[in-house]
Parts: sequence; C-alpha cells; structure tokens
Amino acid sequence: MPRLRRIMHATDFSRASTSALRRAVAMAKAERAQLLVVHVMTPPALALPGDGYISPRLYEDLEASARAQAQKRLNAIVAGAKKAGARATGLLLEGVPHERVARAVRAKKADLLVIGTHGRTGLAKFFLGSVATRLVAGAPCAVLTVRGR
Repeated sequence: MPRLRRIMHATDFSRASTSALRRAVAMAKAERAQLLVVHVMTPPALALPGDGYISPRLYEDLEASARAQAQKRLNAIVAGAKKAGARATGLLLEGVPHERVARAVRAKKADLLVIGTHGRTGLAKFFLGSVATRLVAGAPCAVLTVRGR
C-alpha cells in the first residue's frame, strides 16, 4: 500500500465526526502525513415569524456570526490535533457538503478521506440523505468511514 501523504477529515462537529477525527489523527501520526480538517457551512436556514422577511443586513450579520463560530470550532479541532502530534491545518468552506468536500479532496490531492457516520437507517436516512454515502460514491480517493459512538 502506498504511503499516505495527505489525509483529509471532514467534520460536521458531531460526535460521529469526533470518532473519525481520532482515527484520522492516529493515521496521520503513524504515516507522518499532513492532516487537513475541513468543515463545510451551508447557508443558514432561518425560521422567521410573520411574513418571513429578513433584511439583507441582518442576514449578513447572522451569516458572519455563524461563520465566526464555525471557524472558532474548526480552529479548536485543529489545535487539538496538533497537540496530539499531528501536522494539521483547517479549511472552512461553504456550499453543499458532499460537493465541496469532494472538490477539496481533488484540489488538495488528498490520499484518504476520513469521515464519521451517524448510522441513520430507514426513514431518517431516506429523508435526511447521507453525506457519507455520497462521499463514498463520489470522492476521488479512498474513503474511510468511522461509525460514531
């Protein structure tokens, strides 16, 4: 098996992602690989009272706040990975998660993508879809799925 040089971990900040992160950090250390931790923000969906109007300014403020919070969480994850001994960096993206992660894998030339799975089945999986399933089918590299605990 060829040596892994770049490992990407996609996180949604869930418990399942935390399990996958631990595996990605361990593999990055063992392989002396670069670890890239990626989070994809989706545009905020807002439940609004009344007619549902929100001013563009307020929307931009809410979006900026969400972006700042996501960056803060991502920075904390990267700092933890570094403290554990991995050569880690973070990347915050926006858009459709499975599309943006697959694009980042190509752009960064990742050898392996490590993702967590929530283990949804039945109707929950049907209605919610599965980013993990889409990435396994569409990522341009090997994908390791780690079941959340």
